[in-house]
Parts: sequence; C-alpha cells; structure tokens
Amino acid sequence: MNQRELFLRHVAQTSSAPLGLEIVKADGCVLYDIAGKEYIDLIGGISVANTGHRHPKVIQAIRDQLDHYLHIMVYGEFVESPQVQYAKLLTDHLPSSLNSIYFTNSGAEAVEGAMKLAKRVTNRTQIIAFKNSYHGSTQGALSIIGDEYWRNAFRPLLPGVLHLDYNSAESIAMINEETACVIAETVQAEAGIIAPNKDWMQALRKKCTATGTLLVLDEIQAGFGRTGKLWGFENFGLEPDVLLLGKALGGGMPLGAFISDKQLMDSFTDNPVLGHITTFGGHPVSCAAGMAAMLVLTDEKLYEEVKQKEEMLKSLLVHEKIKTVHSFGLWMALEFDSFETNKRIIDSCIEKGVLTDWFLFAPNCLRISPPLTISNEQLGKAAEIILQSCEA
Repeated sequence: MNQRELFLRHVAQTSSAPLGLEIVKADGCVLYDIAGKEYIDLIGGISVANTGHRHPKVIQAIRDQLDHYLHIMVYGEFVESPQVQYAKLLTDHLPSSLNSIYFTNSGAEAVEGAMKLAKRVTNRTQIIAFKNSYHGSTQGALSIIGDEYWRNAFRPLLPGVLHLDYNSAESIAMINEETACVIAETVQAEAGIIAPNKDWMQALRKKCTATGTLLVLDEIQAGFGRTGKLWGFENFGLEPDVLLLGKALGGGMPLGAFISDKQLMDSFTDNPVLGHITTFGGHPVSCAAGMAAMLVLTDEKLYEEVKQKEEMLKSLLVHEKIKTVHSFGLWMALEFDSFETNKRIIDSCIEKGVLTDWFLFAPNCLRISPPLTISNEQLGKAAEIILQSCEA
C-alpha cells in the first residue's frame, strides 16, 4: 500500500473526504507536497505558524533543548528552565494581574483548566458561553461550544451551561451572582471572524466585576499578533481575569496555557492537593520553541505590519461572488452565497497552489489566517488565485 492508503486505513478519520495532501516540507509561508508542488499557506496550521513554518530561531531553540533533556517530570518538583523562562517572558508582556501560568498540551486543555479554576475560586457552577463560539472538542470544552449540531451526539454534557448571544446587551443582563465565569472568544473565530463592539466588551467586563464572575477570554486563535496587537483584548481596552492561549503559543509545537493571578491559581495547591495536573503540559521542547517564536514576534514586531497587510488584501479581494469580507487583522473570512460555492473555490485555490479552507460555524466562508511573516508579494499572488477561482 502507498502512503495515502496507509493514511486512510490506519489514521483515524474525522471527515469522509480529507484533503489528503501529502506535505513533505514547510518553510516560511510555503508548503511542498510529495510531487514538489508549492502551496501558499493561508491557513497557518489554524493560526499556529504565526512566525512562519520552521523559523530558524525556533529550530535552533529546539535543537539546543534536545542537548539538555526531553521529558523529565513537568508538574512535579523540578525547576525546568524552558518553562520558567517562557512563563517570565509571557508575563512581561501581559497585565500585572496575569502573572501565573499553567501550561497545558493544547488550547482545549487550557479551557478545561480555566473552567475548573473558575468553579474552585468562586464556589459557583454556572458557566456562560456564547453561540457560535469554539473552545475545543474535549467533554468540558464541548459543553460550551456554541452550536448544538456539534454537541448533540455526545450528550449528556456538563450541566449549568448557558449559551447566549454574542455582542448582545440582553446576554450581559443574564450574568449574576451564581455565574462562575463567562467564557468568550475575544474575536469569534469559527463563526467567521466576528468581532464584538468595544462598548459591549467593556460592559461585559464591568458586569463580571460587579457580580464576582471571572471573565475568561479565549485568545487561542486571536493571540500572538493575529489581530494587529500582541493580544486581542488590547483592541478593546480591558483585561480578562483568565486568558487562554494555544495555537501559536508553541511556535509549531503542541502547547496551551491558562493564565491568571497567582492568588487565584494557588487554589489548585490544596484541598485537594494537585488540584490540576498534567503529564506533558509545558513540555521543555515545546516551551523552548514557543519562547523562541515569541521573541521573534516581539523583537521584530511582526504584528505592526498586520493592519497594512489586512488593508492590502481587502483592497484586492473584490469580486461579485464575495458577498462580504469579515476581518480583524491578518484574519479574514470571505463570505459566499453557500457552502457549495465556497467549496468549489477552495478546491480551485488548492489546485492552483493556495491552501485555504472553511469555518466550522460559517461553512460558506473561506478562511485566511496565514503566517504573519507572509510577504506582500505572496499575499498578492494568493489574492489573484482566489479571484481566478471565483471565476471557475
């Protein structure tokens, strides 16, 4: 059997029609398949490769760490330099109240940890989430996903979860002294890049403070420069009680985190002891890679070029088939009249050498979330191919 047949037989499938591209190399913003064909990457591993694929400084950091140790024991009694130094770097770039970091393996695990933290700190059980939100696929995270289509097959899920309308004043009125936390994407990703009103976000912050409710902002996709600022919440003039990170956090390696104030995080240390544990969360190689990637992002201020690239793309992507362009930074959703139209255009783009896909809760929208290092020339070529595909 060839590699594709082995893939279909032995790798668990979550779709009846996987793309099945056999990628053998990735560099910067370009992927290469087994036949040598090049693809401009407009997905970026779903906002993972913000500093590009295999950035030389990330690769070097991984190699350097390999000479010291791999897994020893992450959450135990050891002081591991990559984890400690990365935690310090992150907190140096965050508000003073976000000073304690719990590293996980993924964004979904960060969501799970934050939900536990909110219940433990507030001694409440109600959780408010929003319709068309995406927070992961584990049982707890699935419970707060904002679409019944994805939840229904796996019920019963967690009780006490309310799914309210995003960017709605009526939703804010539902927060009360029984609410442990409100979990919101700073910008809704899988809904097709839906940004809230700034006044609504500030009202949400104010109501959470008034009711003793923790405000948990999910920046698993929005973080690390994607919106044009290092953190998405900086666009709205507020600070969360808990910040969720993942995706680009590991520089291409698996890593997630939930971040809060040390006084809150210390609630995991007793009654019970080991209130939250993980075997591989904060793996030293992942932390070394992530720290290198963040240093590239902050030293080179890659996020300062995001708005210019956003405006350039929006000026180019004009076509009668594109109904609307939803964007927030180098992060876009091109809306078409149907999933069928979108899928035809996506397939044509891939055939012509541009990798893109659709959104879970907006299947009629085409995804654009390339590495922030993508050049204007590459963006221009990708836009040209998208327009050509609209004519197909």
